[in-house]
Amino acid sequence: MTLDRPRVLILGGTTEGYALADALAADGRWDPVSSLAGRTANPRPPAGAMRVGGFGGSDGLARWLRDEGIAAVIDATHPFASRMGWNAATACAAVSVPLLRLERPRWTPGPGDAWSLVADWDQAVAALRQMRAQRVLLAVGRQEVAPFAALPDVWMLIRSVQAPDPMPAFAHAEVLLARGPFSLDSEMGLLRTRAIDTIVCKNSGGATDAKLAAARALGVRVVMRDRPVRPDTATVASVDEATGWLERLG
Repeated sequence: MTLDRPRVLILGGTTEGYALADALAADGRWDPVSSLAGRTANPRPPAGAMRVGGFGGSDGLARWLRDEGIAAVIDATHPFASRMGWNAATACAAVSVPLLRLERPRWTPGPGDAWSLVADWDQAVAALRQMRAQRVLLAVGRQEVAPFAALPDVWMLIRSVQAPDPMPAFAHAEVLLARGPFSLDSEMGLLRTRAIDTIVCKNSGGATDAKLAAARALGVRVVMRDRPVRPDTATVASVDEATGWLERLG
């Protein structure tokens, strides 16, 4: 621990979390500690200190913040990691530690997009039935593919970094192990060669996404799951804004 610099807990694992840790470590005015969920084997170590795994709910996080002398928390978790967001809000309020949310902007549909917006995977399954989808790219993460096994007449291309384990009982499916980011050309090639008519994904947001651009160009439909509700927390969209927030804390 560096005693003469404020310790900042970064709830990370995202591109934004890594970039923030890099910026704080390079700046030298703060001592960043990144917490990773531990869902990915052998994660890339961020700049500064790192811890892996849960805290034991909001009470455990509050104790950890107090025991470790944390001056501020920046929640840079994935937009769909809503439980951690609520735990952070409760814990920070309990021990009077300032909390900021660093979150990439949502994707929004534009001219030429054919999106169906859904709130959960049950709605996504219903949307695929209604539109009579035949060949679907599932880009939802390996832990969330099971609901789509309820569509025996639909062929699924399951793309994820690691294979689903256990694998749900799909009637027709292919697993494609791949890690993004992907180029527009590669995404267009994938949609064409697999004859994909519909993509199912989450609104992770951020920079323009190649699969969505490819879907627009090829007339492929998109079933987009919206983000879960998060606590009403001060929120910024960039690392520079996050460091500015820390500077104003004094």
